[in-house]
Amino acid sequence: MASVHSVSAPKPHGAIPSERQLRWQAMEVTGFIHFTVNTFTDKEWGYGDESPEIFAPTAFDAGQIAGVAAEAGMKGLILTAKHHDGFCLWPSAYTDHSVKHSPWRGGQGDVVRELATACQEQGIGFGIYLSPWDRNHPRYGHPDYLTYYRNQLRELLSNYGPLFEVWFDGANGGEGYYGGVRENRRIDKERYYDWETTWSIVRELQPEAVIFSDAGPDIRWVGNESGVAGDPCWGTISPDGMAPGLADPKVLNTGHRNGSHWRPAEVDVSIRPGWFYHAHEDDQVRSPENLLQVYYESVGRGCNLLLNLPPDRRGLIHERDVASLREWRRILDATFATDLARGARVTASNTRGNDPRFAPTHVIDGRRDTYWATDDDVRTPELVLDLGRHATFNVVCVREYLPLGQRVDSIALDRWDGERWVEFASATGIGAQRLIRLPERITTDRVRLRVTGSPVCPAISELGLFAEP
Repeated sequence: MASVHSVSAPKPHGAIPSERQLRWQAMEVTGFIHFTVNTFTDKEWGYGDESPEIFAPTAFDAGQIAGVAAEAGMKGLILTAKHHDGFCLWPSAYTDHSVKHSPWRGGQGDVVRELATACQEQGIGFGIYLSPWDRNHPRYGHPDYLTYYRNQLRELLSNYGPLFEVWFDGANGGEGYYGGVRENRRIDKERYYDWETTWSIVRELQPEAVIFSDAGPDIRWVGNESGVAGDPCWGTISPDGMAPGLADPKVLNTGHRNGSHWRPAEVDVSIRPGWFYHAHEDDQVRSPENLLQVYYESVGRGCNLLLNLPPDRRGLIHERDVASLREWRRILDATFATDLARGARVTASNTRGNDPRFAPTHVIDGRRDTYWATDDDVRTPELVLDLGRHATFNVVCVREYLPLGQRVDSIALDRWDGERWVEFASATGIGAQRLIRLPERITTDRVRLRVTGSPVCPAISELGLFAEP
């Protein structure tokens, strides 16, 4: 006999994520791999006239690269299969400007394949970035270049297994080699690339992959490369008038409350000052403490972190980068190993229909597919964790149940001081995850969450308490 519930689930509010977006958001931290002729010329942007023969890593090891990423807690890697210089890290059938004319592996190598295989062996996802700007190709800026670009995209989407993300940026032309012409080629940012047609190829060949660009269509840029999301950084945005390379970074950084599309931000930042490896930056690797700050200002604001790890001229992640990543991951693992809220007695000012499907205990069950919700007309409820003993913490995690949209405008947190409630933190927006890192540790036996603003009833999936080591 089917169960009969007295109350239905809350109706979704505003734009909501697709299944592919939900899978992507659950990854939280991924890695970027910038590696090409620039690694050997000591440049950030190659001009397009570099000889394929300079690409000669002495000890390339995709297993080391993917292993470092997995050890650092990254759930996937995105490889720059072709940067603006036009050099291809796979033996493309459509150009000679590739690894097949380099001395590496005797011209028989394929960086894309080796890294895709290594990611699969590590159990992490693999994605690709194919620069739309090509400073080497003689036809860049002309209509027929798009045929070349899409042919290469089809090669990458068809021959290297499932991809979790396909990354496009707004690189829109300028000075280049262009097959020896050496000129400045400008394009129409809005129309030249005909992005809808290009994106349709991804949907056809890799329907599970999210598509990133400034403006989406699945994931948006956060608007800077410094590792900082807006506070708040809404998961929705109204993208009218936006295109890759044509969007306001300030708007991208915060999104739009009640935006028309679910389009969460990805925070791309490098572990070094540059995106490619430069030996003179070996003493400028981000410290574990700095990486923690980046984490809390990206993942902690409902975004995903895409951290760049540039292989050196050997074709390995440098030892200094590895050391910083290991300590960063050690601190994160130690912080989130124990949720001090688990086992607490949880009470709420209201439970939707008094139905156990929406009980407040769901916020401490460690599952993202359960949640506490209230009756439709109860929009500013309270929830109390009675820990049963004094606990000391300095990080609070709050999550919303994303399939119902981003519902809550603002929250506040209180501690019980033995006589009364004392507010210790507040925040605007929750979304996929809101990590509140306190300036000092708090010791208490009771914590209260107050929803202080919401246009609809909240649906809170998690409330966790953690202590940094």
